[in-house]
Amino acid sequence: MESLKEKIPMIIAVVIVIVLLIGAYYFIFVYKTAYYVQIDNTKIEQVSTSDDMKYEYTLTAYNKNGKEKEVKFKTSRELREGAYLELDVMVTRGVIDWREVQQEELPDKVKSRIRNLSK
Repeated sequence: MESLKEKIPMIIAVVIVIVLLIGAYYFIFVYKTAYYVQIDNTKIEQVSTSDDMKYEYTLTAYNKNGKEKEVKFKTSRELREGAYLELDVMVTRGVIDWREVQQEELPDKVKSRIRNLSK
């Protein structure tokens, strides 16, 4: 039988693989980032007349640090012009949820980026 010292590298390798798999699962299926947008109804496209999600927005979004990202998301209706939304964005699935927020709820770096954009 092998001694414990000979099995330690294999045990460490198995633990590392398990940790990497858990980390990958988390970042692919669980981890989401909040991004913020201001609705601009000139950036909407009607994508379906029969589906529940009839409209698709393509907007510039910002995370809490002001980092910019273009996002696409579908809605069942045209949203209120100028409304602020907080989007939940996943790496693999894109926008998975959104909710309207007030301007006061936006992070400061997002407020300045959106303010500069609308000038």
